[in-house]
Amino acid sequence: MIDWNRVRILRDEIGTDAFEEVVELFLEEVETEIETLRAPDAALDIEAQLHFLKGSALNLGFADFSDLCHRGEGAAGAGRAAEVNLEQVLDCFDRSKAAFLAGLTAEVVAA
Repeated sequence: MIDWNRVRILRDEIGTDAFEEVVELFLEEVETEIETLRAPDAALDIEAQLHFLKGSALNLGFADFSDLCHRGEGAAGAGRAAEVNLEQVLDCFDRSKAAFLAGLTAEVVAA
């Protein structure tokens, strides 16, 4: 679910302080997009939103979520946006976020 190797590489590349800022910014920005996807009456550009989420997730090691966004982005780009299972995307984000936050302390301590 989480690519901890990617998380460690990012933390090592930018340093612990900057890493904490990146995590905070990531969660804020992604949560904003996620809330847009959760809104039942929102005008959505599914392809663009999933593209943004895919890239953000990949950078921070959310491997399963990024992959799901990638597949949804492809479907939406091919004119099959109705086939994108947003509930699955949202559930995967929630589970990924929980796993990331739970494992982050252990990963930081192990560093």
